[in-house]
Amino acid sequence: MPESRDDETGLVWVCVCAMAAGVVIGIVGGAFRWCLRWAETLRVDLSEWAHRLAGPGWLVPIVVVGSCAALAAGVVRWVPLAAGSGIQHVEAVYRGDASPPMLRLLPAKFVGGVLGIGSGLVLGREGPTVHMGAAVGAAVARLARLPLDTVRMLQTAVGGAGLAVAFNAPIGGALFTLEEVTKSFRLRTVLATGFAAATAVGCSRPIVGDQPDFRVPEVASPGVGWLPLFVVFGLATGCLGVLYNRVVLALVDHVKLVPRVSATVKAAVIGAVIGLVAFIQPLGVGGGDAVTQSILNGDSLILPSVLGLLALRFVAGPLSYAAAVPGGLFAPLLALGALWGVLFVGVAGAISSIDAAALAVPIAIVGMTALFGATVRAPLTGIVLVVEMTATTSVVVPMIAATAAAVLAAELLRSPPIYDSLRERMPLEPPR
Repeated sequence: MPESRDDETGLVWVCVCAMAAGVVIGIVGGAFRWCLRWAETLRVDLSEWAHRLAGPGWLVPIVVVGSCAALAAGVVRWVPLAAGSGIQHVEAVYRGDASPPMLRLLPAKFVGGVLGIGSGLVLGREGPTVHMGAAVGAAVARLARLPLDTVRMLQTAVGGAGLAVAFNAPIGGALFTLEEVTKSFRLRTVLATGFAAATAVGCSRPIVGDQPDFRVPEVASPGVGWLPLFVVFGLATGCLGVLYNRVVLALVDHVKLVPRVSATVKAAVIGAVIGLVAFIQPLGVGGGDAVTQSILNGDSLILPSVLGLLALRFVAGPLSYAAAVPGGLFAPLLALGALWGVLFVGVAGAISSIDAAALAVPIAIVGMTALFGATVRAPLTGIVLVVEMTATTSVVVPMIAATAAAVLAAELLRSPPIYDSLRERMPLEPPR
């Protein structure tokens, strides 16, 4: 039956609210990305200055990152919901297991995220931006006096718009809402998410620019004969993703259980460790965009260096997340996937006749999607996000094959998606 006039009016009103919320998160999310870029510049300058200092210059990043992590933990003490990624909370709200976030979450995520991520913790910008988007969406829905189920839906839709802003990827952000959070394609949600994502990205681009996140030279499409290699790579990546999830959860659980030590002190200690890493190997800290860009540029990296950087970030990311300060998992995963791809094809080239140099960039791009798919279990979102972030479509076929294989391996190993596991661990208020 056709919709009634009231239904049509309600749908239009929801879309108007989604666009209004999209404007806000577009501006806020764009400002957040700008602040993180500024903080990263300061961090690099600080590291270079510390290396020039006479005496124990290595103490400078230790003190600075430790202090910033402690301050970020202080923000979380003020607003406990600001801890971690926040995506698991958005999912819990949509499922009716938690209350929609209040607007005070927005400044807490913003300030805590700039302190934690900007100082060098190995965390992603997307988690705070998604959570801030959800808070904005819920606030607009409440202001418009929409029913509770629509409030939950709108916070989810605008959360996806936040992801779109974080990666300048409107389609990927919208698809994240539908594939990962709602796991459905209902027309009302699709329209709200689409309007929110388009408006948000449109408003963020005057602040952060309209170029893809990564600049990638033209990449030749691997021939169909290479597909078996990419499938094997995907299966191996699925196993790596399972291991990564277990490391994240193990560190989160163990750090939380350390007795008689406050969360602020724990964050400060973790920050100090990351600060020391920043002094020794600057590419081992931060979200990882610099690492990923270097690989996608085709820069030559020797295998021992790739292995060392992969191992370092493989531990530093989960350790940073265990600090329980605002920050996500996506961006560090992309860097890990790129490093893993280069390592895999490098080893394959060393033991066979494979031209590792020719396949390094394609398999790095594929590694970004495959590892994302294995850990988050949202393969289409991962593929679309990386295509938008790299503006590269020539490796879509091996992307699909490897990502499907990675997800299959993770499923066969019975490893739950990372946000399902994190949602089970977060203290949830009773839904109101």
